[in-house]
Amino acid sequence: MRRKNLLRTLLGGLVLILVAVVALFVVAFKGNAVPERYELFVGSHAFYEELTDSLMPRIRHRAAFRCYARRLDLAGSFKPGHYVLEPGMSVIEVARMFKLGLQTPVRISINNVRTPEQLARKLARQLDADSTSILRVLQSKKLAEEVGFDSLTLFSMFIPDTYEVYWTIRPEELVRRMKREYDCFWTPERDAARQRSGLSRLEVMTLASIVYEETRQTDEMPRIAGVYINRLRRGIPLQADPTVKYAMQNFGLRRILHKHLKYPSPYNTYINRGLPPSPICMPGKNAIDAVLHFEEHDYLFFCARPTFDGYHNFARTLREHNANARAYSAELNRRKIK
Repeated sequence: MRRKNLLRTLLGGLVLILVAVVALFVVAFKGNAVPERYELFVGSHAFYEELTDSLMPRIRHRAAFRCYARRLDLAGSFKPGHYVLEPGMSVIEVARMFKLGLQTPVRISINNVRTPEQLARKLARQLDADSTSILRVLQSKKLAEEVGFDSLTLFSMFIPDTYEVYWTIRPEELVRRMKREYDCFWTPERDAARQRSGLSRLEVMTLASIVYEETRQTDEMPRIAGVYINRLRRGIPLQADPTVKYAMQNFGLRRILHKHLKYPSPYNTYINRGLPPSPICMPGKNAIDAVLHFEEHDYLFFCARPTFDGYHNFARTLREHNANARAYSAELNRRKIK
């Protein structure tokens, strides 16, 4: 009788232990493994050890995670990406997230860029791709033709904004995505406004890039755009100083001298009539819309104010313009700007 009671006691104890172990494993596998929100970037060339080195200090139930990860063969099948661990996630949810590549999009900003090389570097700082591979895509003739451009004008397709993409997006797919954004930007209303200027979309982007480099004052952009439209219509060279800087690839040049005006380049609008072959920067939406809604007037010249407030003095005649230019030049001299 005593033996039976002892056996029952032992069996009852084993059952309790078994229940406790099962409960422990249920808690470990399905319970709260993530105490706080955490972002993790897993590069396309990352090793599994790098993933676990970053992950383990951020989760509970590490033994359960390792056990489940082995069952999933996570070491040989995890996906690169940008992952967000949310509080309350279980070991199973965390492991499956890496297994299935359930990454969270990132927000990338594209603005204030003058050249494809600069764009490639800026994108490389925000995506899992190096600048060399991005630039190669930006200069691809085949891909440019696919989206309706050429390798010189493809840069004009990028509209400055903030976009949500996957961190691991391939550069080719990013270009295709930007083409869709470009098509969305050119609404029927914008295309209708474009007819007023007589410019193509590429020409609008190119002129907008010059306006954007001339001023950051949004309220003045339509007036500057109107000056250039007037000069284009009359066959007068644009004589835009920013195109000289672009031609020379010297964006830090503070003062344009006569020797600079003769610099040989199709982008130099002092020696070439009409617009440059492509944009000289990535213009803001405000500059693009300023060209589409340019101000109607009879100004042919403008010059920065000697007050250095970011605005310009406008003139209808060369005589007026020369007076404005002398005042500005005198202030440059006074400030010893060379």
